[in-house]
Amino acid sequence: MKKKKIINDPIYGFISVPEGLIFELIEHPYFQRLRNIKQVSLTHMVYPGALHTRFQHALGAMHLMGLAMETLKGKDIEITSEEEEAVIIAILLHDIGHGPFSHSLEHSIVEGVSHEYISDRIMDDLNKSFEGKLTLAIAIFRNQYPKLFLHQLVSSQLDTDRMDYLIRDSFYTGVTEGVISFNRIIKMLTVANNELVVEEKGIYSIEKFLIARRLMYWQVYLHKTVVSAEQMLIRILHRAKQLGLEGQSLFATPPLQHFLERQVTKESFEKSPVHLATFLKLDDIDILASMKVWVGHPDRTLSLLCRQLLSRQLNRVEILNNEPDDKYLERIKAVAMQYFSLSKREVDYFVYSTVISNSAYDIENESINILMKDGSIKDITEASDLSNLEVLSQTVEKYIVSFPKELHSKALI
Repeated sequence: MKKKKIINDPIYGFISVPEGLIFELIEHPYFQRLRNIKQVSLTHMVYPGALHTRFQHALGAMHLMGLAMETLKGKDIEITSEEEEAVIIAILLHDIGHGPFSHSLEHSIVEGVSHEYISDRIMDDLNKSFEGKLTLAIAIFRNQYPKLFLHQLVSSQLDTDRMDYLIRDSFYTGVTEGVISFNRIIKMLTVANNELVVEEKGIYSIEKFLIARRLMYWQVYLHKTVVSAEQMLIRILHRAKQLGLEGQSLFATPPLQHFLERQVTKESFEKSPVHLATFLKLDDIDILASMKVWVGHPDRTLSLLCRQLLSRQLNRVEILNNEPDDKYLERIKAVAMQYFSLSKREVDYFVYSTVISNSAYDIENESINILMKDGSIKDITEASDLSNLEVLSQTVEKYIVSFPKELHSKALI
């Protein structure tokens, strides 16, 4: 028997980690880096307790995967010890490619590159370091392994990733609408036709899961103040990168400097291993340390944006059901230019519009299937007697208009 390390998690209690490959991966610097990347970016500016990290989330998802393995094996689903270890490694490393502030700066530091792609590259790098011991885990992660249900536990509409982040984000924000019956959901999992399904008696827990996901998006992830802060952060990095590419003197930590001074695309990221090695040194600390210095930068736009974000002087956000009229935006920009003495080039950093969307259940790409008592399999929207599940499968798009709150408080617009 392998010895086990114990980690005390505030949600699940004691999490067991077996010594060996899994423990070595957790101890690896690539994984330890996740301690310094917040799970929900700048959400703590609205919910002060939301300071948990990707490190905590990865361990939680790993724990839930272990529970899922116990459940499925207890129902005589054939899973070897090698497959069990591999699927646990796959979920443990699923977020290892996240950059600073998680989704906020995705596609910003490296253009057109998602965290999933970077996670994939990092797994390949780790596989070389561990002499091919991650090959099976990578095959499961990429959905290239015959047992499809193993990949679905890592990435699907009912994976252990989503289960953990809903319960964890709910716990740390205090938003109780996100609480789900994860234990019951896992106990109701089984396999039919090589795919993950839920036993019929678990329908109500799945309904609650989908509703909780919908509510958490509007109340937490897409809360208008959170959106305001994250949009300001994106524009800070965009302005800093613009100055860096122009050759202007700009303080930054060495890893951040690397990306500010050059345009790193997906193509160049693939060709040069230096970019990946440098990316793996980046976390929230690099951005925060640099922003504190940029407050005193001679570029007025960069300085003002950093000062506002660090002191939580956030933009006002209006949420609209329809796309804002161009004339409306131009009027706000004109007022902002006059009030703050901004140029046409500068005003776009302070007044802008963007789209936010929320879809709790993507029925077109993949289903959550229910195994009925008669042996038939139905999609949750068909099996459930809740008529609003059909509505939850629809993507809702809203538009935001963001501008300095001074313009509103002084009744200038």
